[in-house]
Amino acid sequence: MKKSSLLLPLGLALVIGACKVNKQSVQSNIYQEEHRPQFHYSPQKNWMNDPNGMVYFDGEYHLFYQHDNYENVFGNMSWGHAISRDLIHWQEQPKAIVPDSDSLGMIFSGSAVVDKNNSAGFGANSLVAFYTSTSPKQQQSMAYSTDKGRTWTKYKENPVIKNEVGDQIPDDFRDPKVMWHKESQKWIMSLAVKDHVEFWSSKNLKEWTKESEFGQAIGSHDGVWECPDLFELPVDGNTNNKRWILLVSMNPGGPNGGSATQYFIGNFDGKYFTILQTGIRWVDYGTDNYAGVTYSNMENRAIAIGWMSNWQYAGKVPTQPWRGAYTFPRKLSLKTVDNIIFLTSAPVKELDKIVTNTRSMQNVDVKGSYDLPADIKSFKGKLLFQLASEQIEEYSIVLSNDRGEEVVVGFDKQANQYYIDRTKAGKTDFEKGFGKRHIAPRLTKDNHTDVTLLFDAASVELFADNGLTIMTDIFFVNKTLSKISIKSANGLNIKELNYSGIERIWK
Repeated sequence: MKKSSLLLPLGLALVIGACKVNKQSVQSNIYQEEHRPQFHYSPQKNWMNDPNGMVYFDGEYHLFYQHDNYENVFGNMSWGHAISRDLIHWQEQPKAIVPDSDSLGMIFSGSAVVDKNNSAGFGANSLVAFYTSTSPKQQQSMAYSTDKGRTWTKYKENPVIKNEVGDQIPDDFRDPKVMWHKESQKWIMSLAVKDHVEFWSSKNLKEWTKESEFGQAIGSHDGVWECPDLFELPVDGNTNNKRWILLVSMNPGGPNGGSATQYFIGNFDGKYFTILQTGIRWVDYGTDNYAGVTYSNMENRAIAIGWMSNWQYAGKVPTQPWRGAYTFPRKLSLKTVDNIIFLTSAPVKELDKIVTNTRSMQNVDVKGSYDLPADIKSFKGKLLFQLASEQIEEYSIVLSNDRGEEVVVGFDKQANQYYIDRTKAGKTDFEKGFGKRHIAPRLTKDNHTDVTLLFDAASVELFADNGLTIMTDIFFVNKTLSKISIKSANGLNIKELNYSGIERIWK
């Protein structure tokens, strides 16, 4: 994408984390700077946006990403690289794919696959990456690795798909996401082309044939379409009843302003994607989850990571020497509600690995306001908070500090909406529209509340009603949020309340 254009049953979980010095760094304060993400991935320095090439192979999760080579702003793009064995702890690697003398320009967004059967001829189990080259206009190129992603060689015959859309059409032809379609025994590439998605097929990853187009008159078109992703999931866990999901990011036109990601549910036969349900659906109603895609080579789980920012202000956020972070990894599922299928999200189960020192309380009555015990301060900003209630009442959870800064997350019963309010969350004047209250619809009629919150140094991720409603917002307080209050004007009985420490992820 380019500027152009522990989910808990009946529960609410809140995580605040911290980090410490990365051993790779020669600077003593790396990963301890103000606003530095503490259990979300961010690069040591320079600008980062879209996640790229997310692939699982031989026990390792590879995370490639759009990374500026020199500065803290979008510009000289290449593929940065990090590796994890648990989706939690990451080791930053040398740059993977960079511009060079091939004269094809910068390295924009794309994907990677495991070529198990050597269809491309680079060797069995080679990792093959696809990315958008930018010069003289956007085209699709390829690189491969035979050493588990440590080094990459560009294909000599690049580009593998040339841009032949014509001079009268803007140069929006990018973000190749490749997957293996078992039924047709072909590789399928999804491409973003201004206002729609194109599907291409190949037997050998080198020669590609256009199969079809989707989306010109479907979904939201308030911005340019980017970063498509096509994958299949069971409905309600039933492996005999599956549907295809197409993710499409769009900039601008999000539900709360700026960039956001919509999704479509349908069928795919190797040539055509056929939508089954109409209407606009958003992966995340917050302002800071964009360009998210799923890991390839994972048969039993769909794990997604998104860019935790927004093109409306991404280049202005007050962070140094880096700019950009990623959402916590999320498991995607399909759930039926009133005969409508929705995409749901939940923090991956690996989160359990960094949870420690749990405290528990039961049947807590909130009458007006309830302050959590002061021992929360002992966690020094590393906190997991769980709340379960079988009542649907208006409530808010206020995270604050002694400077009067606060982030408020809650439920408006009359409007039937969840919200995140960052109007008083520290620094907001770097962008006129940043300090706002964002809303999202409640999509279920269940008579109990089920919400998960993940709080980091500068972000909050909300997963409501077993992951049906999702919101992600970033913020920039001047001092750690160390106090938590639960408020309810009409009163709220909390069936169970737990809070825990969170271990640091940077070693």
